[in-house]
Amino acid sequence: MTTQTFFFIFIPILAIVLLGLNLIFAPHNPYDEKDSAFECGFHSFLGQNRSEFSISFFIFALLFLLFDLEILLVYPYVVSAYVNGIFGLIIMLLFFLVLTLGFVFELGKNALSIDSRQVYYVK
Repeated sequence: MTTQTFFFIFIPILAIVLLGLNLIFAPHNPYDEKDSAFECGFHSFLGQNRSEFSISFFIFALLFLLFDLEILLVYPYVVSAYVNGIFGLIIMLLFFLVLTLGFVFELGKNALSIDSRQVYYVK
């Protein structure tokens, strides 16, 4: 049996077994509010509303994903660096230049600064 056929057989079986274990051992406690349809005009149930969340956390996370995914785009070049030659090097340098310019633009717009709402008392 080759490795590919083993994985084509083993992975679906493993997924079915893990889903079955989840259905067996997971707690099931539905209630009316949980089963009802959510509409944005309704008030939250049982005082479960949450406080305001700063959008800067989401912007920070999106920028992290952007710069984290650039590693995924650089990896094929690194693997085949000996074959690419000077053309591949120039393309990667242009890619890093655009990425660096974007990062400098974000720093200029203060996209990476998160304002703290905590109050510090000096005694």
